[in-house]
Amino acid sequence: MNTPRPRALVLLSGGLDSATCLAIARAEGFDVYALSVEYGQRHAAELAAAQRVASTLGAIAHRVAHVDLGQFGGSALTDASLAVPIEGLEGGIPITYVPARNTIMLSIALAWAEVLGAEHIYVGVNAVDYSGYPDCRPAFIDAFETMANLATKASVEGHKLHIHAPLIDLSKADIIRRGTALGVDYSLTVSCYQADDDGKACGLCDACRLRRAGFEAAGVADPTPYR
Repeated sequence: MNTPRPRALVLLSGGLDSATCLAIARAEGFDVYALSVEYGQRHAAELAAAQRVASTLGAIAHRVAHVDLGQFGGSALTDASLAVPIEGLEGGIPITYVPARNTIMLSIALAWAEVLGAEHIYVGVNAVDYSGYPDCRPAFIDAFETMANLATKASVEGHKLHIHAPLIDLSKADIIRRGTALGVDYSLTVSCYQADDDGKACGLCDACRLRRAGFEAAGVADPTPYR
């Protein structure tokens, strides 16, 4: 009799990093469930990309949770009155930081994971080629895992939860090489902070610059459609 594969929940934004994360989770032997969050971001193109990625990479199910962080503002990704910077960042936490976003997303993922009986959550945060976000650091991931194992019925009953951040120490080029080896089709993904409705990237924002530089450094053709 076949032994059931363990389940993992992957936070899937529709971008390059989370797509790679989903592919890694599958390669590590998990049945993968994908969760995206519509949090009031500037465009819906990344959610459409998440659906494409989930389907192509074999997620068992893909859900979209809804929470309106746009009602609070405070970020160029949720407040249309704030411009997305198109000049190089000069240190500090940029205006594209969304207050508490990763904490909220991981909390929602934790809720579904517990219902699924999934003891593993994958998140594509990165602390190398990133924009200075405090909720992409190893210390945050470790702290959230500790909290999850204090706050859940599953953990109290002996099912320890694990938060995996397999990209956290990788450069963007290394992420692209890893995903390419696992068969990720990056043309399906959207990374741009201000992509249009068709998913075409601006080519100017920080996310676009990091993505383009990553493909160049990896020696992989950039499939991104730019405006």
